[in-house]
Amino acid sequence: MSRLHILRYPDARLHKIAAPVEEVNESIRTLVADMAETMYAAPGVGLAATQVDVHKRVIVIDASETRDKLLTLINPEILAASGVADCEEGCLSVPGIYEKIARAERITVRALGVDGRTFTVEAEGLRAVCIQHEMDHLKGRVFVEYLSRLKQTRIRAKLRKQQRQSA
Repeated sequence: MSRLHILRYPDARLHKIAAPVEEVNESIRTLVADMAETMYAAPGVGLAATQVDVHKRVIVIDASETRDKLLTLINPEILAASGVADCEEGCLSVPGIYEKIARAERITVRALGVDGRTFTVEAEGLRAVCIQHEMDHLKGRVFVEYLSRLKQTRIRAKLRKQQRQSA
């Protein structure tokens, strides 16, 4: 396993649409393991392959308090969504920025697991928000793009300042 480089917003590669995984093979399982290691080390609760410049429909999530309930979703699709949750979100690709975004409160998702088998999962609260957030990455969308242009401009300026200070 190895830690992967996380792309930072507004990197154009974050806007690439991820391709479906044709076969869950050893290279996909290695990608999942590397993504999980990267997510836990960051630390974060979710990571999409797009964020590590691999444009495949793969996400890993662990929103548990104990950080031992890894959920891997390959080629995820939302089958049902209900309710509205206004949660404060952050993103490993947009460090230090947190904003409230409206998402579905409860979702049902179908995906492939690392064993290549199809499964369905129901999620609510933080886990549901996290899945939707990571699925947005697979569509080439970053959560700050739900915000006004003015807020996006301020966020870009703040991120540039962070980069200058860390350089």
